[in-house]
Amino acid sequence: MNTSRTDKKQIFGWVMYDFANSAYTTLVVTFIYATYFVSAIAPDKIYGTALWSRGVTVTALVVAFLSPLLGALADQGHLRKAFLFISTAVCVAGTAMLNFVMPGQVYQALVLFILSNVAFELGMVFYNAFLPDVSTPETIGRISGIGWGVGYIGGLAAMFIAMAGFISPEVPWFGLAKETGAHVRATNLLVAAWIGVFCIPLFLLVKSGPAKHARGGRPGTAGLVTAGILDIKTTFKEIRAYKEIVKLLVARMIYNDGLVTIFAFGGIYAAGTFGFTFQEIMIFGIVLNVAAGIGALVMGIFDDRLGGKKTIQISNIVLALAALLAVVAPDKTLFWVSGILVGFFAGPNQSASRSLLGRFVPREKENQFFGFFAFSGKLTAFFGPMLLGILTQAFDSQRAGISVVVLFFVIGGLILSRVDEEKGVAAAGKPEG
Repeated sequence: MNTSRTDKKQIFGWVMYDFANSAYTTLVVTFIYATYFVSAIAPDKIYGTALWSRGVTVTALVVAFLSPLLGALADQGHLRKAFLFISTAVCVAGTAMLNFVMPGQVYQALVLFILSNVAFELGMVFYNAFLPDVSTPETIGRISGIGWGVGYIGGLAAMFIAMAGFISPEVPWFGLAKETGAHVRATNLLVAAWIGVFCIPLFLLVKSGPAKHARGGRPGTAGLVTAGILDIKTTFKEIRAYKEIVKLLVARMIYNDGLVTIFAFGGIYAAGTFGFTFQEIMIFGIVLNVAAGIGALVMGIFDDRLGGKKTIQISNIVLALAALLAVVAPDKTLFWVSGILVGFFAGPNQSASRSLLGRFVPREKENQFFGFFAFSGKLTAFFGPMLLGILTQAFDSQRAGISVVVLFFVIGGLILSRVDEEKGVAAAGKPEG
């Protein structure tokens, strides 16, 4: 790996974006706002769980259909960083506006959540596409793992601040009223500011790759859209040359459903089934982030040594067992064990999936294939939340709903077993050094 000052700066800038945006998934999607929505904004927990699942479902569908096209446009027009900036700005604005949604304003909350969540997920398309540019084939797993690990540290730090300043004190910062939930809603402003500040290093330090233009020079907007669509069509025609990528994306399409569902409903499940208070959910989130950060950093090293496929498979097996334990856990103690296992192996699952694709993807199609990566992660991602909502309502039980995630890890792992990592790297045509 080139260890020049410039490369280290780019790695630092890239990693800091993970530090920045992980506050969103930790505080908004998983632990604080999701729980607040179900328990305070929605009329009851069962209905609130079902509504939140619909919001996650809509997000998944929108991202699934936009990400390949936007990825292709970024490849064509040197727009990766511009698209990332726009996505980040929309996420920040939408998150900040959640602070002003009052209890009972269910649909206002859902619309703003969907807006900010779509922007967050689309931003990850362009952010992930930078990974092959800031790493080498020998270090891509490690750097991807560092990104996830530092991201969890960012989520953890934001959680500490939210807990110390807004959730736990008798008198929250700025004298926010607990009676109206203002202290909980203000955590959205914390997240918005966190992302806005800590994403700056990426935009200052990380370089964009060269653009691809049609003959005749730089195309206009219409030309970019046309070129992007043609590029997607060409990729579909040439997909036989990337069989291992296809198998990886199909497998991830399934096992990622399990992760999406856990992230979206972990805090909700802890509160509704085990009676966790906001303070307990915050502590639970902190412990999970510590476990996840350690897992991503440690398993990132194993990723480069064992390969991405083996790393993902190990995590799939443990995640399936941990989810099953969460379903049958009779008390908080075993649920804590389940949560820590999920935390430790969720990071490696995501990090190794990203690095494995980075090994497989051709240089000239990085944005586009990471668009398909997001597509695979979202196309069926509505199944998990949707089935969870349906089963929760049908059986009047969150345990019945959460049980669905076990199947996603098992089925996804079986499909991934058919991926040949060596063939995938060879098909990318990248140099080994």
